[in-house]
Amino acid sequence: MRGDAPLATSRDWEETHIMLEKSHDLRVLVVDDEPLIRWSIAETLSQAGLQVALAASGQETMARLGETPSPDVILLDFRLPDSDDLRLLERIRQRVPHAAVVMMTAYGSADVVEGATERGAYRVMGKPIDMNELLPLVRGAYASRLH
Repeated sequence: MRGDAPLATSRDWEETHIMLEKSHDLRVLVVDDEPLIRWSIAETLSQAGLQVALAASGQETMARLGETPSPDVILLDFRLPDSDDLRLLERIRQRVPHAAVVMMTAYGSADVVEGATERGAYRVMGKPIDMNELLPLVRGAYASRLH
């Protein structure tokens, strides 16, 4: 092992975990056309101390991406009334390439998952959303962009 980079220790992991726990400046954009879903996600993330912005359409999403500061993580519904499914993901990745995008869909076919991953989605999350998995997923997406 001489000459190789040192292996990560449990202390390294703990320091990263502590940093993520204190990441109150983590900004999340929640994009969904269903008000109850937007509200539920926003409540869960806000209670954990994250900054949350909301959008109900593709057009509103693109407008939000022009705001400063831009989001760190974007939770993006796969089907919005004014977007062409994965084309919106491509536009988002071009506009804010540093942001981690998690696709949310009730249409989790292999084609959707593969297409989203090929276009730069961090992960595809099925609906209905398990709120117990949401915060760890958002923090994992945020951590992925730090490396």
